[in-house]
Amino acid sequence: MTDNSDRRFSTTLARGLGILRAFRPTDAGLGNQEISERTGIPRPTVSRLTFTLCALGYLTHGRKHDKYRLGPAALALGNIAAASFSFVETAGPEMQKLANDTGTLIGIAIHDNGRMLLTKTWRPVGSASIWLEVGYRLPMLTSSTGKAYLSAVTDTEFDNLSAILTEDGTARPDAMHHLRQEAVHELQGTGFVRVPRDRHYSRTINSIAVPFRSHEFGSPVVFFSGSTYEDVTTEHFRTTIGPALARAVAGLRERSP
Repeated sequence: MTDNSDRRFSTTLARGLGILRAFRPTDAGLGNQEISERTGIPRPTVSRLTFTLCALGYLTHGRKHDKYRLGPAALALGNIAAASFSFVETAGPEMQKLANDTGTLIGIAIHDNGRMLLTKTWRPVGSASIWLEVGYRLPMLTSSTGKAYLSAVTDTEFDNLSAILTEDGTARPDAMHHLRQEAVHELQGTGFVRVPRDRHYSRTINSIAVPFRSHEFGSPVVFFSGSTYEDVTTEHFRTTIGPALARAVAGLRERSP
């Protein structure tokens, strides 16, 4: 949980970064009012911050009244960050093969302020677009990625997450402890975790997930495989895809320094 009361905390910087995080891959640009609604930042403050971010190249817009889009500086920063985590590149060939072999979407999600943020995906070659895109945020307690994250956090990380979700009314501490215990039990038993259909945030999506902790990244990341119930059965996830993803992540763990 971020300690906003710490004298070292810069609210202005946090708000500026919050604006950058408000953008989604499916957006055709955002106006100041839309950014204000997504971030909770007052519109006059948004106007000043978007002007500054444009001047620095983190946002761009073509004309005076055009909507804002992420700019070249944001792209460069993202590429630098992605290149810093070697495990993503190392995992690429095997994860792409797994996507092709299973016909499912394979991806990586990270924790982002109480939700799971998709940061990388591998799609089956020749497949039509699958429902999730990089930048999509998944709920923590009703997605397989969130449940897998809970299975791998330290006690301190869990307490920080619990504070975030309790404060915004998403969950009660006792419910989170129960889900964490359930996730750890599943991970120890099968090597992967899943959320039953009646508790999943989407009744159409079927998925499993496996956590991974790299020395390059401060907290766990989560590898997942997902499809629709119509395309891939729960039994196939349990008997074939889940174990295959677990083996792939175990192999990545062994190869990581």
